[in-house]
Amino acid sequence: MAGRLEGKVAVITGAASGIGLGTVELFIEEGAHVVAADVQDEKGAGLEARFGERLAYVHCDVTQEADLIKAIETAQTRFGGLDILFNNAGAGGSLASAEEVTAQAWDNVFALLVRAPALATRHAIPHMARRGGGSVINTASIAGTEAGWGPLAYSTAKAAVIQLSRVSAAELAAQRIRVNAICPGLICTSIFGASMGLPREVADQMAAHIEQVAPQMQPLPVAGQPRHIAEAALFFASDASAFVTGTHLIVDGGITVGPRHAWDPTAASPLMAAMGIDPEQAAAMRDAMKS
Repeated sequence: MAGRLEGKVAVITGAASGIGLGTVELFIEEGAHVVAADVQDEKGAGLEARFGERLAYVHCDVTQEADLIKAIETAQTRFGGLDILFNNAGAGGSLASAEEVTAQAWDNVFALLVRAPALATRHAIPHMARRGGGSVINTASIAGTEAGWGPLAYSTAKAAVIQLSRVSAAELAAQRIRVNAICPGLICTSIFGASMGLPREVADQMAAHIEQVAPQMQPLPVAGQPRHIAEAALFFASDASAFVTGTHLIVDGGITVGPRHAWDPTAASPLMAAMGIDPEQAAAMRDAMKS
């Protein structure tokens, strides 16, 4: 049975680790040829050794337009075209609050998280149009849907990515180029450590700690893995989503369904607390109502 991406060519940014790496692995499993774009050259060389002729690594700082162009053109020169663009590269950026943020910090975050996918999409369009269409997938975040999941600049930028996906989808639909976004929740990657300024090696190790604590932070008691996001990317990349464009998919284990008391019966409800009812009393009331 042929893979769901048989004959397709994909460019994936931030491909050497985390969500990008998980997506590289899955896309190749499903038959795609992949251009892996990243700044981690040692890991990129490892990917080329691992996947051979199925993958080409390109050093790509996505804040540099020339690097983006090189990655897109590599898909054409090495594999004959481009069908899928996964704008995934990112970092947490500045932790500054609204009272502290600087112009430079703001610009750095937006260059990485918003300008880069916009420009990569621009340069991918003619290649996809020649193939009769394609799929652009942008990594947004639950931080772009509500407050509390990331710092100011990052959260605002990820909200912009969701809107970028909508508007681009509208403009490119006539060329059969679909554009969608994925909003990951708490995923076991190095982005959290990197956002705190930790060295890459230490940040990578933090993913293991996140894997331990994440199941207690959301309704589904399962640690979010890069593979979970890769599966969502596969849906958007494949013909399974041929009639889907301009939307965003939240992949978060249910962490945004509501406050903790909505899914954890031991957590205090603000409403109950205002009425002077503690969690144990609330549980007793629920049990009584069941009988």
